[in-house]
Amino acid sequence: MDELYIGVMSGTSLDGVDIALCKINSGSCELVFYAEYPFDTNLKNDILTAINGPTTLKTIGELDTRLGKIYAEYITAFMRHNNLQKKDISAIGLHGQTLWHEPDGEFPFSMQLGNANIITAQTGISVVSDFRQKDIALGGQGAPFAPAFHKQMFSKLNRNIAVVNIGGIANLSILGNQLLGYDTGAGNVLMDFWISKKKGLTYDKNGEWARSGHVSAELLDTMLRDPYFSKKAPKSTGREYFNEKWIEKQLEEFGYVIDKDVQATLLEFTAVTIANEVKKSSVELLLVCGGGAKNGALMEKLRREFKDIEVSISDYYGLNGDFMEAMAFAWLAYKRINKEKVELSSVTGARENSVLGCIYE
Repeated sequence: MDELYIGVMSGTSLDGVDIALCKINSGSCELVFYAEYPFDTNLKNDILTAINGPTTLKTIGELDTRLGKIYAEYITAFMRHNNLQKKDISAIGLHGQTLWHEPDGEFPFSMQLGNANIITAQTGISVVSDFRQKDIALGGQGAPFAPAFHKQMFSKLNRNIAVVNIGGIANLSILGNQLLGYDTGAGNVLMDFWISKKKGLTYDKNGEWARSGHVSAELLDTMLRDPYFSKKAPKSTGREYFNEKWIEKQLEEFGYVIDKDVQATLLEFTAVTIANEVKKSSVELLLVCGGGAKNGALMEKLRREFKDIEVSISDYYGLNGDFMEAMAFAWLAYKRINKEKVELSSVTGARENSVLGCIYE
């Protein structure tokens, strides 16, 4: 029997709030309606300030409430626009906004903000949130979650497939005999930061600024020596690692690299770190989704990295790449409401598969 679920996702790039209405049953997840809403600029800046420097409990609490309110506002607008009634929706799957992700510390945790109680109170719909903590409690990374959804959606193609979602961070799914997946490293986050700092733009449209520069082989080599890339999976990362301080550290030993060459090198860095991981598996098709799929320069670089692997965007194979993560959290909400375990232990390193998420009635 089909049920309707709403998935809500705001990722590392902080470029928008994606909302997807999905029709779900035990064997399928179909995207019905979808929309992207702008991320409030002041809220984005306050989140970045909290991530990049000292903060307070008061600030964290206020961010949690502010995010809850903006999610609730956008969900309400989405439902009104699509003539949806609360009685029609089984639940809302909410990822929340990651403030800090540290599954390998002495006291492992992952913090997503966005008060689900506010959303439930304002929409009258149950919310499933807090997906990552159970996996971490079982010794896992609590990320990435996308591979389980990719397996659900693409296994019917019966090919050796890898899926890479290029958001702020890039995560890879290998859909072989054993499901594998992990964060390959930076996706758009470093490119977005650099063009914002140097040109006041939120992102490098189609990679045009990167195209105007030249790759610094020495800088690229320095970046690729970061210990994250020699670390074995399972592994995950976020903006708390790949950020402004990380770029500054890479540039320290160089006398001067012109700005557009830094941008070109950052784009090359994203492409190479993805390609290096894909080449470790017997893959014949690489599907790309997320914001990075719209970056023509990045897609060209990826295609050049492979001779015998087809590189395509997920849309060509029937799945909207812009809203795949929002769809994934609608699907995860379905799994939680129906008390079904999510097959992620081979991805995250958790001791066992488990039912994930907390229900806010």
